[in-house]
Amino acid sequence: MFLPRAIYPALRAHLARPQITVLTGMRRTGKTTLCRQLMADSPIEQKLYIDLERIDNRILWSEPNYELILQALTQQGLHVDQPLLLVLDEIQLVPNLPSVLKYLYDTYAIKFVVTGSSAYYMKNQFTESLAGRKKVFDIYPLNFGELLQFKGIVATSLDWPEASRFVRSEYERLKGYYDEYIEYGGFPEVVLTESVTDKKDLISDILSSYINFDIRTLSDIRDPANLYKLIKLLAVRTGTKLDISKLTSLIGLSRPTVENYLTLLEQSYLIRTIPVLATSPDREIVKARKLYFLDNGIAAMVGDAGSGAKFENAIFNQLLHRGELAYYQLKTGREIDFVIDQEIGIEVKETAAEGDLRNVHSLAQNLALRQTYVVGRYPLRTFEGYVWGGMLR
Repeated sequence: MFLPRAIYPALRAHLARPQITVLTGMRRTGKTTLCRQLMADSPIEQKLYIDLERIDNRILWSEPNYELILQALTQQGLHVDQPLLLVLDEIQLVPNLPSVLKYLYDTYAIKFVVTGSSAYYMKNQFTESLAGRKKVFDIYPLNFGELLQFKGIVATSLDWPEASRFVRSEYERLKGYYDEYIEYGGFPEVVLTESVTDKKDLISDILSSYINFDIRTLSDIRDPANLYKLIKLLAVRTGTKLDISKLTSLIGLSRPTVENYLTLLEQSYLIRTIPVLATSPDREIVKARKLYFLDNGIAAMVGDAGSGAKFENAIFNQLLHRGELAYYQLKTGREIDFVIDQEIGIEVKETAAEGDLRNVHSLAQNLALRQTYVVGRYPLRTFEGYVWGGMLR
């Protein structure tokens, strides 16, 4: 049974476009499942799924003589002179594939849907070779609303300011699922697994596959152990400003190497950094970016972050799709944790009080923000402007 994702309507709508539909993101975020559903929903009668993890398929699609590829398609009973849907899974395994796709796209009425686990490869190679011929869709782990859907829990998604209406019965109904999301994240397999032990094993396996396959596809890192050490150091710094000098000292690598690793981790969907907003460079901190992980389960497994940091990381992932994120901080240390589209200010506190809202509202005046809220995890006190984290779906 296909379980819905928030991005699926946009993917399905793009089926009608001749452009190549590109799904990219970390492995095991559900790209293959989405592709198979797109095949089922496509009105094109001729369709074929091609798994490039199979060596015979990789050899064929690496063939410099494109006519041999066309001959292989014809031998499977397909007619390339008629509408045809081809789904190619894990295209990062075939380095010259963009050139093949460009030729076939320009010559035949083939609709391509392709997936890959390497954002760096996809966005750089495809930009050069397929300009104007593709649309890239980023596939992330499940957000909290999707997690509830996968578990068969009916819950309404709310936006500002509706999300600030606290309903005690809704909190009691959903708090267990929200605690699970904060601790184990949103990889579909992890969400659908009941055993805590199995969840942890799956997360460990996902991270291992990411380092040993995705990263090695992208780069020539000689010692993956150093990369893993860096990931652990980053996990305990979730929600804090990046201090590259400190990381360099702790891990014993050169600054350029650490900077290259950070770029690689961000471009391959493990971490994300957000900038600071500044109205006056002389008064605010303008260079340091704050760090977050794109899945709470990985951050919780490899690091020893406190519950507050894990909660803030979960809120980051819940806000990720709501607009451009930044933070705001004065040199005095006063800050707004998240600013959305330079319009909405969000302060994150596990146990929030009215004073937290007054603080964010005061700082928001420097940026002329139109709305301010405090997002909490434990609603010991509720007040106007308070949002329980589980309402952000």
